[in-house]
Amino acid sequence: MNFQERVAVVTGGSKGIGKAMAQQFAAHGAKVAILDIDPAAGEAVVQSLHDTGQQAHFFHANVDDLASMERAATQVAHTLGKTDILCCNAGIYPQAFLETMTEADWDAVHRVNLKGMFFTLKAFLPLLKQSPQGRIILTSSITGPITGYPGWAHYGATKAGMLGFMRSAAIELAKYGITINAILPGNIETEGLGEIGAEYRRKMESVIPFRRLGKPEDVAYAALFFASDGAAYITGQTLVVDGGQVLPESSLALEDLQD
Repeated sequence: MNFQERVAVVTGGSKGIGKAMAQQFAAHGAKVAILDIDPAAGEAVVQSLHDTGQQAHFFHANVDDLASMERAATQVAHTLGKTDILCCNAGIYPQAFLETMTEADWDAVHRVNLKGMFFTLKAFLPLLKQSPQGRIILTSSITGPITGYPGWAHYGATKAGMLGFMRSAAIELAKYGITINAILPGNIETEGLGEIGAEYRRKMESVIPFRRLGKPEDVAYAALFFASDGAAYITGQTLVVDGGQVLPESSLALEDLQD
């Protein structure tokens, strides 16, 4: 897990899972480029890394705008010289039920989550092709590929779509020695959860065998693995990070675990 002399780019790197990825790659020696639409939050993460002697830079970028991502790729190349690791992490998950979901609701989630992933990869692919250790890591979800939840049909569609994209992309990118893999987080305790309340939190934790929500670092550690030399022969694969949430066939399977 030594990433000295490597450059890791993380979209949505100012908060939550992306922030944890940036922190972990920096802690393991990488030079980190944080791409986000929130300059204040992004610069704060960069400053916190600088305070601990780690190397990081912030670049303002909007994943649903190809020109914006191409500018960011040019800036990363100019500042850091290259890109070895690309974490396509930026995403949104507004709730909208089918009966009231609008075309705008659908398009907004697909524009950021799915098109944004494509634009990010397309903008940084020329740099990744120059790296002898090119790695692409997608932040998907258990919602869509494995599970469903009312109000997130549009979100689930994008997260499942990412995996369909990944499998074909893995074949195309193999000739450049670039791997592409996806992490499927379960319920992770990020800023996005907001003030969910003690009772709702208890209900969420009750369906997880470990009886706790995941931490952003749990997902970041999976990203470190996919980016490592030890994963050089793994591509087009998924890794679920959910504390066993998808395993019980019903709540009855967890009854013996009750305190």
